[in-house]
Amino acid sequence: MPQESANSVQSAQQWKEEGNAAFKESDWHAAVRCYSKAIQLTKDGAAEKSVYLKNRAAAYLKLGENEKAVADCSAALDLVPNDPKSLFRRCQALEALERLEEAYKDARQVHAVDPGNKAIQPILARLHGIVQERLKFMSQTTNKVAKMFEIAFDMSAEKEKREQALNNMVVLARENSGSDVMFKEGVITKIAALLKTEKNEEMFLGSVRIIGELCKDNLERTKSILHQLGVPWFLDILNCQSENQVNASQYCLQTILNTLSGMTNAPESKPQAELCEANKTEIDTLLTCLLFSVTSRTLSGLGRDAIIELIMRNVHYSTLNWAFRLVEIRGLQRLMEVASELKEYKYESSMEITDSTRSLVSVCLARIYENMYYDKARQDFVANIDDFVKGKLITPEIESKVRVVVALTSLLLGPLDVGNNIVARDGMMEMILVMAGTDDVLQQKVACECIIAASSKKDKIKSIITQGVNILKKLYQSKDDGIRVRALVGLCKLGSSGGTDASIRPFADGATTKLAEACRRFLISPSKDVDMRRWAAEGLSYLTLDADVKEKLIADRAAIHALIELAKTGNQAAVYGVVTTFVNLCNAYEKQEIIPEMVELAKFAKHHIPEDHELDDPDFISKRLIILANEGITSALVSLAKTESHNSKELIARIFNAICGQQELRGIVVQQGGAKALLPMALEGTEKGMRQASQALARIGITMNPEIAFPGQRNLEVIRPLLTLLHPECTALENFESLLALCNLAGLNETVRQRIIKEQGIAKIESYMFEEHEMLCRAATQVITNLILSPDMVKLYEAKNDRTKYLVLLSADEDLDTALAAAGALAQLTAVSKKCCKKVVQVETWAESMRALLGNPDVGLQYRGAYIVNNLMQSCKEVAEKLIETDIMEILMALSLLEDGDEKVKKSALQALSTAEDWKLIKKPGGPEEDEENEDDVD
Repeated sequence: MPQESANSVQSAQQWKEEGNAAFKESDWHAAVRCYSKAIQLTKDGAAEKSVYLKNRAAAYLKLGENEKAVADCSAALDLVPNDPKSLFRRCQALEALERLEEAYKDARQVHAVDPGNKAIQPILARLHGIVQERLKFMSQTTNKVAKMFEIAFDMSAEKEKREQALNNMVVLARENSGSDVMFKEGVITKIAALLKTEKNEEMFLGSVRIIGELCKDNLERTKSILHQLGVPWFLDILNCQSENQVNASQYCLQTILNTLSGMTNAPESKPQAELCEANKTEIDTLLTCLLFSVTSRTLSGLGRDAIIELIMRNVHYSTLNWAFRLVEIRGLQRLMEVASELKEYKYESSMEITDSTRSLVSVCLARIYENMYYDKARQDFVANIDDFVKGKLITPEIESKVRVVVALTSLLLGPLDVGNNIVARDGMMEMILVMAGTDDVLQQKVACECIIAASSKKDKIKSIITQGVNILKKLYQSKDDGIRVRALVGLCKLGSSGGTDASIRPFADGATTKLAEACRRFLISPSKDVDMRRWAAEGLSYLTLDADVKEKLIADRAAIHALIELAKTGNQAAVYGVVTTFVNLCNAYEKQEIIPEMVELAKFAKHHIPEDHELDDPDFISKRLIILANEGITSALVSLAKTESHNSKELIARIFNAICGQQELRGIVVQQGGAKALLPMALEGTEKGMRQASQALARIGITMNPEIAFPGQRNLEVIRPLLTLLHPECTALENFESLLALCNLAGLNETVRQRIIKEQGIAKIESYMFEEHEMLCRAATQVITNLILSPDMVKLYEAKNDRTKYLVLLSADEDLDTALAAAGALAQLTAVSKKCCKKVVQVETWAESMRALLGNPDVGLQYRGAYIVNNLMQSCKEVAEKLIETDIMEILMALSLLEDGDEKVKKSALQALSTAEDWKLIKKPGGPEEDEENEDDVD
């Protein structure tokens, strides 16, 4: 046993030494791994474990993982109390986390146990000043809060003064110190009492916003507020006709969920498993309250939409497990109940809905179904939907049948496979067609909509064409415009089943153009309401797969304006039709790659081969894109981008990307807010949608000044989307455009460079330096050249690796631009790092690379070569001696004497020669040292 213990201690010591070596080489990740091994091999309570813990804390500090550094230092102090290094490192980590009072306490303790520690003195002085200022500020804040309370909650005070006081409280609530004081002074109780009688909307909104800010990122406060007010209180606030009030309450509820689960408002943020488990009761209560409220007969339409949006936004997080819980607690039946609601049925127990409600339910159901990862879960989902349908059809009333068909339409617009499954049941399609053939306008309307939604798969369309076309034609003759426009859309959808294939036309020649003209009349008619126009837009979304219709529509400015204005209304039900029409006009839909060999094989097998229309040539597409951009499509897309549907966002991203493919249109996109709208779409959505949005951002970043294209914080936020395009599954064009945009960003400032490093971008960028593709290799090298301006990149190149060696090799590349970039990077490296200078001369072919640079006819490359050699000569005598051993000094001499040579090249060459003299490695020509007859000469 003792021998085994000795081996363990020895092994831990070896790991520590290896960690120390990695730390000296700035390889922080390796250092953490080594120290962790040492910690694992050391017994609990052993004093040496304290050393390994505080060493690992030092590595965590370098990585910016301050929470872990605090934990390690605290563990080390448990073993060796008052250890100055552990206290010092914990002080640094706490300060970085802005826990300044705790950091000050540690700094004082360091000074107490080690008064001679000079490193802690400036920190102690700085923290003392900050803490004293904070105490003073807190005292002032308490007085301010008391005055604001006095004015804001006094119903007899002047309206303007009360509003100003409450606005000041909202601002104060966003600061930790302010929110702490307000909460301790009982602001929640005061707000709860105020809102029972407050009639002023501004005061009402301000009060709700204060509660939202108090809940933000503070678990203890959030739980206390939930205990005081309860979830139903927030739902009561949500239940109104004021959009602002609904949004404020929705924000509060999302903030509460974020705090309970560890999320933030950032698109890439995800719940933390340990927090979700710890707060499971509160999270489950929140879901249950939302779900039971969604079918409340007293809830406003806006409030119902807000609840559905809340469920939809959070249902895809597997850590929250809301998707499976919804199936378990019969949430699907409640959502289907909402989806079956019709504005036309008004009675005592009907629900109030908006034009967007059913569209939101469709998206929500689709999100839930996407999270059913295995067959049993999907079967349970279908069983719940089936249960709802059977429950409705068990009664003979026609109203129940109408509701089932309406709910089915929502299902077909959401989880299509489930909808098709239900529609395919015996008698279901027949029931829908019978309803379409009746004289009842309402039955005709809902049946028409269901036929349109069901006509999505080619195998289904054939049966619907044979049964439904005559019925739709008959309905198109109706006197009711609502029926006519729906029948028209049905005909449009069936008529477009050939897609973009110019050789397939289900209807007679010219029929699609006539249908398009009918849609246009509905679209531009001022007498038609928004619902009519959005149906007309949906009709065009199918017909514009035909290139003849595209060209006719793009020339019709009135119709284009009508589509853009419809988009700007923000009507969720209009999103699909408008966006799809624009996608078709831009030819931004996904195109199947045509492999010539497969075409020949298809011809041999006598299979049908799709044909592209001549009006879909690049010149025609480019013309259409320019017209749309100049007509203001970007503003429309920015409005539409607020949709919660990931599929719709993908289509919007496709249009943006197509427009950004035209270099001259990128400025218009940025001016009209396109870059801002693209950022969230690049971080969240479907995989293809995020790629399209990221590529659009890359294209903007290539040709525009990043400070204008991505102002402020946005130039940091755009880095992650660009790095996602550096993936093997992305095309070479996407890789290339991303690298060019990253190159421009890396040249901005150190903050941007640090973000690229933090996002693990270096490895991704460097991988393209090894590509055989000349342009990719060149672009990646250019990015690295700009990144080397960062001191952290210099440290990376100084560490044990071949990065510097590869730059030396690339500087002799046949491609001039690649060589210029690599040589530029080397010039910057060797100017600031002696280690890198030594690494250069350790490369086997370094002399050949330097000769190639100095002898290159390109002045830029020649100057870089002379600059690098000058840096090498100045770095240290050891490197200088290596230079003297070669003929490089003779080349420099020749360059310095060239009459028509570049002045900058001459200057660098002369500096290098002068340094060699200073090192006493060469003698000055014609000087006394070379005069053989000088009597002072020694052997």
